[in-house]
Amino acid sequence: MSAGLVLILVVALAYLATHLAFDWIARRFLIVSGAEYLLLGILLGPQVSGVLSVEAVESFAPLTTLALGWIGAIVGVQFAIPALVQIRSQTYKLALLQSLLTVAFVAGLEVIALAWLFDVPYTVSLPPGLALGAIATASSPSAIAVASRRLGRRGPVVRLLQVATSIDSFVAVLVLGLLLCLVHPASPGLDRQLTATEWAVVSIGIGAVGGLLFHLFLGGERERDRLFIALAGALIFVSGAAAYLGLSPLLASLVMAATLANTSENREQIAQTLYGAERPFYFVLLVFAGASWRPSLQAWWWLPVVLFLAARYVGKVGGARLATRISGSLDELGPDWGRALIGQGGLALALGLDYLPHAGALAPNIVFSAAVASVLLTDLSAARIVRSVVLPFVPGGEALARRVEEATEGSVEPNGAAESAPAAAALGGPGSPGGATGPVPPAGG
Repeated sequence: MSAGLVLILVVALAYLATHLAFDWIARRFLIVSGAEYLLLGILLGPQVSGVLSVEAVESFAPLTTLALGWIGAIVGVQFAIPALVQIRSQTYKLALLQSLLTVAFVAGLEVIALAWLFDVPYTVSLPPGLALGAIATASSPSAIAVASRRLGRRGPVVRLLQVATSIDSFVAVLVLGLLLCLVHPASPGLDRQLTATEWAVVSIGIGAVGGLLFHLFLGGERERDRLFIALAGALIFVSGAAAYLGLSPLLASLVMAATLANTSENREQIAQTLYGAERPFYFVLLVFAGASWRPSLQAWWWLPVVLFLAARYVGKVGGARLATRISGSLDELGPDWGRALIGQGGLALALGLDYLPHAGALAPNIVFSAAVASVLLTDLSAARIVRSVVLPFVPGGEALARRVEEATEGSVEPNGAAESAPAAAALGGPGSPGGATGPVPPAGG
């Protein structure tokens, strides 16, 4: 099968999944769709069936880079200052402290484990350890969106979870983006090699310049199709330039979208355009992420992966509990809201793909394998875990959950198209469960 035909099939699959399957699965079974497409990519990839050869996967690198850029832009567009100032500073403190504690805990354990396992200095095991810490920080807003649609977006816990996933995404992309600047290989064409700080300035500068150029030429555009074409062109430029220089497309695209969100009058239209095209890019990313996976050649490579899964759970739950105790919010939020952040989401795969080409660092395949394993193990149960965390804070939550289950079961026709009015009301109205990064900015809902 030719690479072009495979690409057409993948795009068609993404389209059908977007318009037919995603919402129905989310409503009917309280499941965040995604892991099955990652598994499909693994089955199609060179490690299993070989339908997608190594050469074919590499030939799709521009599409993968654009998907990374789109996901990074969705993270960045959430950080519009007018929306951010509406949220309590206490919420930011809790979310940020939880994120930083997770990064520090997972990265510290992995640095020590990799240094001992492969008998290398800590300076060598630091990059993969930090990469795993960044991936561990990312949480799935899709699970929170799906569960909150069942129970209605209400209360401080749901708002905290929405803000926490946005902060998690920002911290994860920032840590990995700066890490790639730190481990940037020597550039033979330069008379003087740039320092890590200079590469970081270049990475941020690419995104800022891309955002300003887009703002100057199309900052006032409000027509959806023109915005989509212009955004795609801008993201191809920004993410492609970052990838060409060996930097992070995610970080550059995040900066570009944040620049647009804070300089353009039509920020709402830009955000809606990005969210509207998120799912096709998300599903394409999942398939090609699965096809890109291959086990490490290192012996006992699965040990750091198992450690990552355990450390991430402890870091998320323990970090959230510690942050809550420090802030004195235990009575209001309870000790277990960190469990709702266990769902990993597509951003973890994007981060793993961002790190994977940098073979100069230790164990890129181990880092990517950890992201793949975490998504496969957490996506299916993430929304139900969120519901179990949020339910005690919803007045009459148990009765509401039973009514929603009954209404949803009775309203879904064989083609999945119908939904009764009571069920729609209980779901909190129309909305999107999101894909890799979620459908609403932190102030939304």
